[in-house]
Amino acid sequence: MVKGNYRRRDRLVKEKQHDTYKERKKRTEPTVCTECGAVFVGGRWTWTEPPEGAIREQCPACMRIADNFPAGYVEFKGDFFEQRREEIMNLVSNEEKQEKGEHPLERIMAITPQEDLTIITTTGVHIARRLGEAVVRAYQGDMSFTYGDNEKTIRVQWKSK
Repeated sequence: MVKGNYRRRDRLVKEKQHDTYKERKKRTEPTVCTECGAVFVGGRWTWTEPPEGAIREQCPACMRIADNFPAGYVEFKGDFFEQRREEIMNLVSNEEKQEKGEHPLERIMAITPQEDLTIITTTGVHIARRLGEAVVRAYQGDMSFTYGDNEKTIRVQWKSK
């Protein structure tokens, strides 16, 4: 009996890496984003003046925003959050300005207030975690985070004590 003919075929084939917004090849330099004006030069996206003759393409963050496909979700809830909503949202805004200044691809996409919680969607996993950690440093509370899809997405949840 030849065992090669009787092997199992019901196993799942796992993709190696699949991230729609990760670039497969090196981007041509210099490139300027058509939406936000970020410039790809020196192997990274920065906020500099675009040089003459720069190629015009959309950056990965603007693609995510256009597709409404966030990489990070930050959820704030609790009575304390409701009482201090404006303060906490100012802190979130300041953290985003600082992160966006250093890393143009890390941005807040939308802030959606709902009945008992507020959801912030982001273009990257790093800014989502940074927002959650900033609120914990300032106001304590309980924060949990869960990565999904091979660490390409994150869900951060913060609740006041």
